[in-house]
Amino acid sequence: MAVKDRDRFSTATRIRIIGEQTAARVYRSQTKRQARRSRLTGRAALLAMVLCSLVVALAYPIRQYVAQRAEIADLQRERQETRDRVEDLRDLKARWQDDAYAEQQIRLRLHYVMPGETGFVVVDPDAAEQARAEGGAADRPWYRNVWDGVDKADARRPPAVNRPPRQ
Repeated sequence: MAVKDRDRFSTATRIRIIGEQTAARVYRSQTKRQARRSRLTGRAALLAMVLCSLVVALAYPIRQYVAQRAEIADLQRERQETRDRVEDLRDLKARWQDDAYAEQQIRLRLHYVMPGETGFVVVDPDAAEQARAEGGAADRPWYRNVWDGVDKADARRPPAVNRPPRQ
């Protein structure tokens, strides 16, 4: 028994017991820590932060790129419409240079007749009634009639596109 007691209280035995107890405590604390630790590691957090910063850094240039592509598509569509309009105007100019077309339009729009022909103007009864219903133009001052004519002509005219200012 004396040998046992001596081993029990020897320094090496005490250090061994303290080491075992410390190892047991460390092992228990590690298992508790692992149970509490989330799956998000430091590397994963750093990767998530880098990805978020890339998304934030690239969001504005990508938005600008998409907006510019849309603007380019609009400008190309507008250019094609303008080319079509120019082509229509060239066709119209070519038609007006033909004497037969010009004569036809003069007869139609200005009610001209050739010498020896008899001209007739057919009045639509509904249009005459409507003109009378709008009020007598003779009852108003002359400048009112002029401004009404200007307003009607302005309403039929297409909107101005890149016209130089009047001087």
